[in-house]
Amino acid sequence: MQLDQTITPPTRYSDFVAHHAPRQRLRERLRNSAVLALSIGRSISRTGGWVRFPYYHHVFDDERAGFARQLDYLSRFGEFISISDAVALLESGETIDGRYFCITFDDGFLNNLINAVPILVDKKVPAAFFLATDYIGLKTDVDRDRLLDFYDHGRVLMEFLNWDDCRKMINAGMEVGSHTTCHARMSGLDKEAAMNELKNSKRKIEQELGRACEHFCSPFGIPGFDFIPGRDPGLAADAGYRSMLTTERGSMGAGDNPFRIRRDHMLANWGNHQLRYFLSL
Repeated sequence: MQLDQTITPPTRYSDFVAHHAPRQRLRERLRNSAVLALSIGRSISRTGGWVRFPYYHHVFDDERAGFARQLDYLSRFGEFISISDAVALLESGETIDGRYFCITFDDGFLNNLINAVPILVDKKVPAAFFLATDYIGLKTDVDRDRLLDFYDHGRVLMEFLNWDDCRKMINAGMEVGSHTTCHARMSGLDKEAAMNELKNSKRKIEQELGRACEHFCSPFGIPGFDFIPGRDPGLAADAGYRSMLTTERGSMGAGDNPFRIRRDHMLANWGNHQLRYFLSL
């Protein structure tokens, strides 16, 4: 693939989506209008007895205010807890008394540390960051082609964390988990290769950060398409993890499987109506 040498790392969400075609932009506006209408009359507080796992990939410079607002909004409906505490609730099998949110981030982008972590610390919100370990420490000048290939379209050059950055997040009270070594779609791997992804990424994180890596997040995360439901949760358990997170939407309640955790995808620039709709499904 011929890679555009003029591409630079985006610092704003508007730059990140600048390559979107007009038709895609129109679909996004129509979807937002539909969600606004569907959110009327819905409430996050209508139900209880659950943990929900909102997840993000990025917080760009122009998303900081939105991310802070979202955390304030969610704090009206439940308590923020760490992923280890959230998984412990699920492991207990006991009835969950109240409403809890566990914030997670996928991939390991540098803007997580620059923009998200200071807001999380300021608001005393714990979060977990899932790393594709082969990308941690890559540089946009030396490793340009590989970084451009992270997205299939090859039009976005993202900056990743390095291991010192990850240590800063740990010291700030955050947790780190595995997102495989190379952001692999688990369903495309045989059993041995899938287990290697689980073990090698776990080992690398533990070697670099000096603490147990207990939680795994499936890249892409759609059951039956991106991972094999009858195989991969068991492999994660055998590899020594306490949990496996997916991208299925929905809440987690008493008796739900910590190796099939549902999460709710978020963008940090979304309005409250979008949170209200998706977190009340």
